[in-house]
Order: sequence, then structure tokens, then C-alpha cells
Amino acid sequence: MNIEQFRDYCLSFEQTSEKMPFAGFFRNSKSILVFYVKNKIFCLLDIDSFDSITIKSDSSKIGELKQNYSAISKPFNLSHKHWVSVKFNEDISDDEIKLMVKNSYDLVAKSMGKRDR
Repeated sequence: MNIEQFRDYCLSFEQTSEKMPFAGFFRNSKSILVFYVKNKIFCLLDIDSFDSITIKSDSSKIGELKQNYSAISKPFNLSHKHWVSVKFNEDISDDEIKLMVKNSYDLVAKSMGKRDR
């Protein structure tokens, strides 16, 4: 999967938008692309490297994911209880990564009040 395919996939979800909100705020953050459902983040990545993504995950499943896949690790600068980093081209297929992204989207969308959905 290349970055354009991944971007199209993320933008295919209802009420999804993309932004680069960290440009100018942190060193080496100008190339961080963030996907939102409404105004809440469900996925982010570095467009310069496109070697991993950071997504929200069910906190009860994070330990199991880390045990089963070497591609799953702690996220950079986000809560380790709710977020994971997923490396591409390791022991997780693109289809499994897409499913994890969809689950992240669903978790975030479900956490919003009905009015925001």
C-alpha cells in the first residue's frame, strides 16, 4: 500500500477530514498528517517516511496486539493506554492494517456524543 492508497482509504470514512496541525509547533512535525472524524483524531502518520501509522486501539486489546505482532509498538507522544504505532511491511498485512484503522475510526466515532456524529 502506498501513501495515496492509504490516504484515500482513510478519507473514505464518513465525516473524515485531514489536516497538518503540527506544522511549526514542534521540530520535525511539519510532515505529520492527521485524519479526523469530525474534530477527533483517529490516525496520524509522517508523510515524509510513511513507514508507520499511529491509531487508537481498544485498551483491552493492546497487550495482545503487541504480543502477536512485532509491528505494534508504543506510540510517540500519545497515551500508551489507548494508542499504538503500527509499522508497515512487517508482520501485519495491509488488509489487517486497514481493519485496525477502521476499528480506530469506529472507536473515535462511537466516543462522540450523538449530536457530534
